[in-house]
Amino acid sequence: MGRRKTIDRDHVLDVAEDIVASRGAGALTIGSVAEAAGITKGGVQSCFGTKEALIAAMLDRWMADDQRRFDAFAGQDASSIERIRAHVEATRSYDDFAQARVSSLLATLLQQPDHIATARRWYEGRVEDLDVGSDRERRARLAFLANEGAFYLRFLGLLPVSSDEWQDIFADIRKLLDAQL
Repeated sequence: MGRRKTIDRDHVLDVAEDIVASRGAGALTIGSVAEAAGITKGGVQSCFGTKEALIAAMLDRWMADDQRRFDAFAGQDASSIERIRAHVEATRSYDDFAQARVSSLLATLLQQPDHIATARRWYEGRVEDLDVGSDRERRARLAFLANEGAFYLRFLGLLPVSSDEWQDIFADIRKLLDAQL
């Protein structure tokens, strides 16, 4: 009797993310993932069950990766402004493929209310400690919003931004965070 083949769950997630990043959210199906991963539809379903569960797993993995990146910039006991700075630096440091993958994944998430709620909680966590009663924290909130706007405009293809311009934008955002009264 032959040994039962195991399916590498992370590989299937990689394939799913590649599909979303390269072909868009509409191309993500159990069948397209199975074909690209070289396994059966049943193999994908045995790992994730449904397309919605696959998307949830992609979101969970991205959020864990993002948290690691964020923590590396924020360190322990970061202030609200240091947390915004860490968020900006984590966003700036993503390479083009990673940012395309994330923006496509987020576009996919907008199709499901449960996923929207998860993304909303994530965003709320990034700005929860801001006290916008001070000018400094108001600038931090503005920097956060500029960061997110730049990210979505570039990686949803709504505004062409070269790599050099991308770095310039983030230099401006950092100046906003570092400005003294």
